[in-house]
Amino acid sequence: MARILRGEIRWASLDPVRGHEQAGRRPVLILSHDVFNDRSGTVIAMALTSREPRAQFPLTLELTSSKSPRRSWVKISQIRTLSVERIGRRLGGASAEELGDVLEGLGEIVG
Repeated sequence: MARILRGEIRWASLDPVRGHEQAGRRPVLILSHDVFNDRSGTVIAMALTSREPRAQFPLTLELTSSKSPRRSWVKISQIRTLSVERIGRRLGGASAEELGDVLEGLGEIVG
């Protein structure tokens, strides 16, 4: 598999899940640093959705630079550590500014 890089948007298999976790095969934004991704066998990622959310920042952030065929929002509250075995092909990437905004939103949620 090709290297998994911070800021990439990739397909991921999120099942099995519990409660209000995002389920199924869906795009995720990779947050963890490249070295972590290479060495740990896992990545830290946030689920994306194409449904316009009711909650706004810091819970969701629209991605406008990813060149996705659909409008997409990062669900900042849906952060997961995933085995690299769950990660599929690359779909695109977030801009450095968007990645910074996502991390700022996470900081607001977890303090």
